[in-house]
Amino acid sequence: MNTKQQIESLRAALREHNHNYYVLDNATISDYDFDMKLKDLQALEEKHPEFFDATSPTRRVGGTVTKNFETQVHDQRMYSLDNSYSKEDLEDWEKRIQKNLGDVEVAFTCELKYDGASISLTYEDGKLVKALTRGDGFQGDNVTTNIKTINSVPLQLTGDYPLKFDIRGEIVLPFEGFAKMNAERIENGEEPYMNPRNTASGSLKLQDSTEVAKRPLDCLLYGIVGQNIGVISQWQMLDKARDWGFKVPTAAKLCKTTDEVMEFVEYWDIHRHDLPYETDGVVIKVNNLQHQDELGYTSKSPRWAMAYKFKAEQVSTVLNEITYQVGRTGAITPVANLEPVLLAGTTVKRASLHNADQIAKLDIREGDTVFVEKGGEIIPKIISVDFAKRPQNSTPTQYIDHCPECHTELVRTEGDAKHYCVNYYGCPTQITGRIQHYISRKAMDIEGMGSETVTLLFQEGLITNYADLYTLTKEQVMPLERMAEKSAENLVNGVAASVQIPFEHVMFALGIRFVGETVAKKLAKAYKNIDALMIASKEELTAVDEIGERIAQSVVEFFQNENNQKIIERLKNYGVQFELSAEKLENQTEKLKGQIFVVSGVFEKVSRDELKKMIEDNGGKVGTSVSSKTTYLVAGDKMGPSKRTKAETLGVQIISEDDFLEMV
Repeated sequence: MNTKQQIESLRAALREHNHNYYVLDNATISDYDFDMKLKDLQALEEKHPEFFDATSPTRRVGGTVTKNFETQVHDQRMYSLDNSYSKEDLEDWEKRIQKNLGDVEVAFTCELKYDGASISLTYEDGKLVKALTRGDGFQGDNVTTNIKTINSVPLQLTGDYPLKFDIRGEIVLPFEGFAKMNAERIENGEEPYMNPRNTASGSLKLQDSTEVAKRPLDCLLYGIVGQNIGVISQWQMLDKARDWGFKVPTAAKLCKTTDEVMEFVEYWDIHRHDLPYETDGVVIKVNNLQHQDELGYTSKSPRWAMAYKFKAEQVSTVLNEITYQVGRTGAITPVANLEPVLLAGTTVKRASLHNADQIAKLDIREGDTVFVEKGGEIIPKIISVDFAKRPQNSTPTQYIDHCPECHTELVRTEGDAKHYCVNYYGCPTQITGRIQHYISRKAMDIEGMGSETVTLLFQEGLITNYADLYTLTKEQVMPLERMAEKSAENLVNGVAASVQIPFEHVMFALGIRFVGETVAKKLAKAYKNIDALMIASKEELTAVDEIGERIAQSVVEFFQNENNQKIIERLKNYGVQFELSAEKLENQTEKLKGQIFVVSGVFEKVSRDELKKMIEDNGGKVGTSVSSKTTYLVAGDKMGPSKRTKAETLGVQIISEDDFLEMV
């Protein structure tokens, strides 16, 4: 056996032993023998660098230092899940599915919802090439070097895997490993980590991959995305992923009814405490991938999946004080400042009280003993008061009537859940809040600047609105607290680079009330440039898809304001993008304006997503279900019979993929 064959033989043997131990939990070699083989391989690779292989088992030991984790766009967005808390919620969800799909049999795959750090792994030709954190769902941080140190993540796949695909899952820290880590920290006189989830998430961003390799992280996978992946159902997907070498939990069940789903939920609500990992619920997915495709997505979540959350952990503590926060739009949010208490693995000191109505409804008062739980295991909230422990001198809470920051009288108009400070251009917290929103990742994504820096710049009188950012110099910024020459330079350069951010993101960055990411994109697409949008009437705006009267009124008021007009003029002069790029304009027409298309089935020449994009790029609207307002039903192969029947009943024209492509 020559040297190359010897190296390849050792790699193959170590991969197999690694898979048996970390994925199948079935060790076929002692730790000592494994380590000896690994050392032999390391020695051979050092002597013969010409046989380098990025997927070698020796690449798991770490050693690479990453100073800055590059942010990259996900090939396909990572959505969040809608939550349910009762069988009634699930039945309502099932009814919506049946309404969309028609009279077809729908099965569900149930999987446990592990509480870890979401990850997306990209494989090409069977090799791990990229690992991105979830980030904001659209883009995440590249943590490939650290992910390669996790033994249950295969660097090289086996079997009949697709040429390229992404697989999503959770990076988790088992209870046993977490306990060992904390025991070592306590022995070394260090503070113990608070909970496994946050520790797992923090591990992915450690700069030294050698340190990551020391942590007993695990990777549990659950979903594949990509074209031509060769599977037709979620259940088959799980089986295939196991065959290719991934660690896919076996605690899953294929269910035909919501009764069967609830049996699975109720079993694991009790037995989850026997698991080696944290879990906070069950994820239920429509099993058939074609059905998933037909159901599609809302702006935030897939319509074909639902998370059933286990009952939240609950504790009682004392409410010491109610304070009030001012948001960037002037909304006032009351905050409960609590006696610190441990809840679901984290120390809780504060909880949102939402608005005056909730305080009045629950009769919440300072000094009360209150019951707190984490809504969806994330945001702490007060659910009730222990009236038996209420102090005798207790007095009802009087909601504030003036802004805590600028002392302007608060206003609450009919239909608003919250009180508002109307001193939009004079309230310091609103001013800094808008600038902080402007620089945020989903908006202008200005590197080198954070919320604290914005506050400092405002306090020093260097900025009073986001247009002022473009006048900052390195010499002005350097004297600020914790600001060195290099960081000042990065800040100024980050601001300068933001003029390349596309128009739709700029629209979101402006911070117009009720204009979120999706609405900002709709407005940018409909009006093409800021000048056309600024003169649009309320009636014209409401004609845009998904723009209601409340949003339209807010947009009109924003652009009618003289301060905003001056700021936008300044931003134009600084080079900020206030029109769609030439590339986007080139690909857009009004050919399909006023027409609504429903897309169903499997297509040969373009994917469903590409087809929907073509509809929108040409001014049309994509509908989710056939109705009397539908203009065309674009029918692909294997389209559900219910959509065809409904279209024929309503007189909706049914066209083929080729018919549609001819139209555009």
